[in-house]
Amino acid sequence: MNAPVLTVRGAHKRFGAVHALKGVGLEAWRGEVLALLGDNGAGKSTLVRCISGVHALDEGEILLDGEAAAIGTPSLARQAGIETVYQDLALFDNLTPAQNFYCGRELSWPAWLPRGMRFLSAKAMDREAAAVIERLKVNLPKFDAPVALMSGGQRQAIAVARATVFARKVVILDEPTAALGVRESRKVLDLVRQLRDEGNAVILITHNMEQVIELADRAVVLRQGRKVGELRPERANQQELVSLIVGAEA
Repeated sequence: MNAPVLTVRGAHKRFGAVHALKGVGLEAWRGEVLALLGDNGAGKSTLVRCISGVHALDEGEILLDGEAAAIGTPSLARQAGIETVYQDLALFDNLTPAQNFYCGRELSWPAWLPRGMRFLSAKAMDREAAAVIERLKVNLPKFDAPVALMSGGQRQAIAVARATVFARKVVILDEPTAALGVRESRKVLDLVRQLRDEGNAVILITHNMEQVIELADRAVVLRQGRKVGELRPERANQQELVSLIVGAEA
């Protein structure tokens, strides 16, 4: 493709006296993992929320496939093909994986009736959710069990899998392995690779430098609301990445 799937140009965001983003720009391409790095307060979460439609930029623009995108709400961002998996997962513990997948976006019929009067296509939702779970090789103890009964890794895998159902352009993952053990982290990282291999642009926020070296095709570093560097992560420049994050001399 001639244009990146996501482009952010000159992004500024203020919260009162706090200038959270100061002219930040980045590009994300299909079939790559872009690591978004920075210390706490660097502006990573603010940037992601602007891309996801939670916040509106004060200045700057966001483009999808080279065209200006109006993503002023999370709903509009999802319609545009941007899916975000936040650290708290945003799953409903009392619902099954399929119900979590389609919550707020239920399949229903007949199409000619107003949405509130349609019948739910429960079997179709179960079938499609099960197909995604199987395609991503996620092992669940029981597909129709509420997610409250599942492990942290299984819950994280469900949240990531839910993003794959609807993502058509960009998947943003905020610290996807922060609360997981080694084995469960490995499974989630495999899902990240699969998302990339299926042609999505994956933006990965993480403090785990080993995961950055292993997974990321590029890394963008933010510090105090500014973009301070962009590198192709390798073992040889790991110290340079760390220095950019903390503001020390390499």
